[in-house]
Amino acid sequence: MDNQPKHSSIGSNLAFLSLLLACAVYLCIWSSSSSLINPLFSFQKHDAQCPSKNPTTTTFNAAPDELLATLDKASIGNKTVIIAVINKAYAVQEVKADTTMLDLFIESFWQGEDTRHLLDHLVLVAVDQTAYDRCQFLRLNCYRLETDGVDFGGEKLYMSQDFIKMMWRRTWFLLEVLKRGYSFIFTDTDVLWLRNPFSRLSQNETEDLQISTDMFFGDPWNQTLINTGFYHIRSNNKTIALFDRWYTMKDNATGQKEQDVLLDLIRGGIIGQLGLKVRFLDTLYFSGFCQDSKDFGAVTTVHANCCRSIGAKVKDLKAVLRDWKRFKKSTPQKTTAGLAADGFQWSGHWGCWNSWKVPNDTGKATHKA
Repeated sequence: MDNQPKHSSIGSNLAFLSLLLACAVYLCIWSSSSSLINPLFSFQKHDAQCPSKNPTTTTFNAAPDELLATLDKASIGNKTVIIAVINKAYAVQEVKADTTMLDLFIESFWQGEDTRHLLDHLVLVAVDQTAYDRCQFLRLNCYRLETDGVDFGGEKLYMSQDFIKMMWRRTWFLLEVLKRGYSFIFTDTDVLWLRNPFSRLSQNETEDLQISTDMFFGDPWNQTLINTGFYHIRSNNKTIALFDRWYTMKDNATGQKEQDVLLDLIRGGIIGQLGLKVRFLDTLYFSGFCQDSKDFGAVTTVHANCCRSIGAKVKDLKAVLRDWKRFKKSTPQKTTAGLAADGFQWSGHWGCWNSWKVPNDTGKATHKA
């Protein structure tokens, strides 16, 4: 009789403990399923694990930066990449054509001296889906730059409104690259790479920007006719500030392309204000249709500037490649850099010269592209 209350107490305690254990198991199961719909549970950190035959762990990660991943893949090793922007008009061959601007651009890396490996470090930025698909077909490093409500697929004639919009979109994108800590060579796809430009660009890290010119007048530190179709820029606070100032001026630059605005900034003293060191590239090495290089043994790139339409550029760049192959064939040397090129001259840029005879859709006179 004296032990009866003790047995009753033990039974009650066991029943209570069983009830607690069942509640705990139920709560674990309920909280796991509720995490799919209840935000209070979805990001909770649980120190204790619920019993399970197949325990799983859920990790919540921020969305990866696709641009950063593309840049990292293409990096030369010192966080430097090569960037070109393409659209459908540059990437897709028309019925009557036998090649495209993009094809010629890529071909120049094959025909150039010490340039083939640089394709691994090229990022093609496609502003429409067709250009992106073409880039992927070529197995290059591709990035899709989307712009809501804007179709950048067709040909954008020099100084047309769509041309200006596309140039500003490009400037914004390149600012984003600089902000991510990547230096780069920017190149238009109407630039043929005949030699490795890194061998001609200054390796002095104090030089923030090295930019091509339409006409070179002998002074690498003081020029007026810049061309944003080819330049090398280092990522630092000064260059980011330059691009930020440059891009913010787009809304007050009616009728001006981004190159004109940058030139105005340079003339206004932006280089000194930001403490930039800017080198202007000699057309002897970084040539173009505005001012041909006189030396086949020195020329590094050839830009189809001072030209208005894609058809004209393609026609004359094909002639440049023929001239280049003819020059290389004339010497048994593995490299022709520094060799005399007596008797070699570029073919006339007749397609581009004639392209100016057709008025553009803005009704304004223009002089270069």
